Amino acid sequence: MLEDDKKSKGLDLPEMEEEMKPINNGFNGKGFSGFQRRTRIGDALVTSGKINEAQLTKALEEQKKSKERIGRVLVSMNMVTEDDIVDVLKKQLGLEIFSFKDKVIPNEVLDLVPATVARKHLVVPIDAVNDKLKLAMADPINVFAIDDVKIITGMNIIPFIAKEEDVRMAINRYYPDTGLDDIIKTISDERVSTIAADEDSEVTFAGTDEGPVMRIVNSLISEAFKQGASDIHVEPRQDFVIVRFRVDGILREQMKLPRNLRYAIASRFKVMSSMDIAEKRVPQDGRIQLVIENEELDLRVSTLPTIYGEKVVCRLLIKKGAKTQLEQLGFLPENLEQWKLLLDKPYGIILVTGPTGSGKTRTLYSSLNKINDPSLNIITVEDPVEYRLDGINQVQTNPKAGLSFANGLRSILRQDPDIIMVGEIRDGETADIAINAALTGHLVLSTLHTNDSCGAPVRLVDMGVEPFLVSSSILGVLAQRLVRTLCKHCRKDYMPDLATWRNWVKRLGPTSGLDPTEPMKMYSPNGCQFCNGSGYSGRTGIFEIMVTTEEIRKLINARATSDQIIEVALRNGMRPMIVDGAIKATMGVTTMQEVLRVSSIAE
Repeated sequence: MLEDDKKSKGLDLPEMEEEMKPINNGFNGKGFSGFQRRTRIGDALVTSGKINEAQLTKALEEQKKSKERIGRVLVSMNMVTEDDIVDVLKKQLGLEIFSFKDKVIPNEVLDLVPATVARKHLVVPIDAVNDKLKLAMADPINVFAIDDVKIITGMNIIPFIAKEEDVRMAINRYYPDTGLDDIIKTISDERVSTIAADEDSEVTFAGTDEGPVMRIVNSLISEAFKQGASDIHVEPRQDFVIVRFRVDGILREQMKLPRNLRYAIASRFKVMSSMDIAEKRVPQDGRIQLVIENEELDLRVSTLPTIYGEKVVCRLLIKKGAKTQLEQLGFLPENLEQWKLLLDKPYGIILVTGPTGSGKTRTLYSSLNKINDPSLNIITVEDPVEYRLDGINQVQTNPKAGLSFANGLRSILRQDPDIIMVGEIRDGETADIAINAALTGHLVLSTLHTNDSCGAPVRLVDMGVEPFLVSSSILGVLAQRLVRTLCKHCRKDYMPDLATWRNWVKRLGPTSGLDPTEPMKMYSPNGCQFCNGSGYSGRTGIFEIMVTTEEIRKLINARATSDQIIEVALRNGMRPMIVDGAIKATMGVTTMQEVLRVSSIAE
């Protein structure tokens, strides 16, 4: 507790009156009145006119399924933005808005609120003055959070409004998981030499009586989740075990563990994912389901024998990712409208192309969510099924049992489908069946490994599909890559020099419409605490869409090259993927360097 005679120990924030008018929110500096307890964010948004009652009802129905906070549900459904929520709360409650940008909160203030409470309620203490604690909150209407912090600290709480995303990043920054080093220090060689084969595979993040290896693995998963990592790599080396996280598509070294942990950690992952713990000679695959901070995760675990022990790769899939809306993928308005028009077609085949890790599956899932309707029979065949989709019949391939993409697709056609999604077209047999399904009145969605959209028809012909079948069935092809997005907290604008600008315009090609003699304002990564110094936070897509026109159909029938198809597609108005990325670079979404990095194979 801070002494009464001391001044502020936190940030230089505006003073707020202890006694606030009841018209604001019922806050009186000591608690909340009955008015506050009846107020909800959804109601406040309706009152302000940001959403209507029907939208709120729809969001509440979605909330029952997702178990998410209503504000987060509304944002994910693109009904409101975080700025809308903050603005409404400010007007309705009369509270100040707090920004974490360029702020450093003293440890003595942070220590007043335990990390568990901060994470549970999405709150961060930002200042303490006498008996008052100023608290940044994602949901300042949450009276339970106010009461919990008040009981723990014994101080009167003055809430500030903050964006939920900013609060989460601040919590990850100010309340890091530091327990891992202590765990490692306490482990002896004897304790990690083996793991019992009958260990319970259930994962918990709350227990304190876990074994040291269990706690290490749990901490690795938890930390990867907090950093937004897509993969965990545990790699045994001669003298140590290296742990790397893939964040925003880039592998980052996280830590080095003692060499004697290599067998124990691999075994623990195998126990958790129901693999054969005794088998160390062949690769294995498994799956873990768990919940961290109210988020449901699906972990895909793969082991690979190396000369120094088993390498473990764990992919983290957040289940809510299956409910991503098309609007959240990064489409520019023209491309989004064009893609929606393709999805509205009653039959034909639509392809998504790109290398591994370019977001193809996410795009397909988002597309299925867009067109999903109780009146439609939608069936997918995937390897593996990455996300569970409500109202959609999903089939997992099983080559050992004879269930391949081709066999699964044949069976699906006997199930009276309206829409079919094939995870990937890998061979001529699958391609032939998929195209015939499209020609017989079904809408087929699938992925294909090509560098650009115009190369997809050529690839199908190379697989042995007759050109006239390809030209008759393909509605359009979407090519995509993922680029890192600039951290909004630290990005800097600048004017590139003329030589650099001319080089960029040359690489973009004539379709960019940019003047090589007049540089435009661009943005660069700077690095801050919110992005771990990288300057980037998250990823978004860059796209190109080839719509099959009559002219392109004639070229496919004539077995034209991809270059010939590209020429016609550009003439018909197709925006190349690299140009789509350049537009986003000028908007401050990403950098030109990042666009050129991921699209270089398509140049």
